[in-house]
Amino acid sequence: MKFFLPKIVLASESPRRKELLASFGVEFISTKHLYKEPIKLKAVSCPSRFVKFLSIKKAQSVSQKFKDFIIISADTIVVLNKEIIGKPKNVKNAEKILTKLSGTKHKVYTGMCLLYPKKKIRVCDYEVSTVYTRKISKEEIIKFSKKHLDKAGAYAVQEKEDLFVKKIDGDYYNVVGFPIRLFIKLFFKLLYRI
Repeated sequence: MKFFLPKIVLASESPRRKELLASFGVEFISTKHLYKEPIKLKAVSCPSRFVKFLSIKKAQSVSQKFKDFIIISADTIVVLNKEIIGKPKNVKNAEKILTKLSGTKHKVYTGMCLLYPKKKIRVCDYEVSTVYTRKISKEEIIKFSKKHLDKAGAYAVQEKEDLFVKKIDGDYYNVVGFPIRLFIKLFFKLLYRI
């Protein structure tokens, strides 16, 4: 019996997410999601529910166009003392964020959703990791603030020369923005239901 696997679309243009998904040998196309993310992020009582909600919205935003595709979407946020820290609006905002995160212990949440619109199948979950950062100087803050304007928390753990992250408890790839173990779990869960 031949196994049918629908085509796959990643509802993200993040180079990191594309790179990690491609590392599995998965053939996919990528597209920009159409969901308008909230600009003002405040404290939320349940960050895990919030990131799952955002990942669902991102997947649904392209579901009309990709009805017969498995849609993969994800959303990553940084949480410090119940405050949600998203992507910086500009360099000044990135400086403010990095100052706030310098020398802290904070959490990184990624919500992930796999959606197959044709059969109305949806599987979602989240991953959380604890990140410890070193105290960085004003000069380093100015230097780093220009580098990662497209990332939650204004830093990139994979940028080794930054040396901002001291230690991670949990999935490293979650902090990058694409938790691999979670993706594998959800992918097989979805395939089982197709």
